[in-house]
Amino acid sequence: MNNDKLNGYIELTKPSIMRLVLVTTVLGFYFGDCGFHHLWRLCFTLIGAALTCGGAGALNHYLERDADALMDRTKKRPIPSGLISPAHALGFGVSLILIGLFVLCLGVNLLTGFLSLLTAFLYILVYTPMKKLTWLNTTIGAIPGAIPTMGGWAAARGDLGIEAWVLFFILFAWQHPHFYAIAWMYKEDYKKAGFKMLPVVYPDSRFTLGQIMAFTFLLVGFSIVPSMIGMSGNIYFYGALFLGIGFLWFAWQFQRSPSNLTARKVLLASVVYLPLLLLFIIFDNVF
Repeated sequence: MNNDKLNGYIELTKPSIMRLVLVTTVLGFYFGDCGFHHLWRLCFTLIGAALTCGGAGALNHYLERDADALMDRTKKRPIPSGLISPAHALGFGVSLILIGLFVLCLGVNLLTGFLSLLTAFLYILVYTPMKKLTWLNTTIGAIPGAIPTMGGWAAARGDLGIEAWVLFFILFAWQHPHFYAIAWMYKEDYKKAGFKMLPVVYPDSRFTLGQIMAFTFLLVGFSIVPSMIGMSGNIYFYGALFLGIGFLWFAWQFQRSPSNLTARKVLLASVVYLPLLLLFIIFDNVF
């Protein structure tokens, strides 16, 4: 296999989404384990989650190959460019998911395996087709996008308590400003492909901007709940509040002056937010 084809298979796994899934899985595991006391279990969890996520990404590439060929930002992806055949992408995706589930069910627990399977199912067979049907696809997609943090908790604890649901809602709210900013920047591309993203269905930017502000406010509220129910202490509380206010500032700047530049700043703020939130959790536990 040459380097181009190898890189093509790596691209099929959607590494950027995989990084997000792994960060949120670690977030859930750390809360559930009150640290990293079971490193082997964490390793199996991350390997299984990465494989399942990568397989779901490959199947998303497979299902959206025709739409990808119509968009400037995706027409050079492995399948529309002809680098990898649809049949090989399909087999690759299914194989990764099966191996990932095997690792999670045997190396971690059945609940974590089930949550990973549910994530893949909702992402591939619910969210992906919904992108052509309704602008609510972002909210629908936020459900499988938030489940990995519950998977991390389940891997550490073997159950799903109220704390796992708190983490779920933090990630659920976070995804809206993140993906709405992307949809706003690439709305013309999405329109060409027939995707009913919010900025495509409602070209007047006020609705998209309002959604971003609303969900960013929700994120700030959800993010401080762990301190209120005893999951974390003051360092996390003030850290989460600081990050939330910063995120709100970028969202407000986007609302005041909508442009690709301010949308990109919202996107960057969202990408930085989660790792920093994890760091505050760790600092809170250490100090």
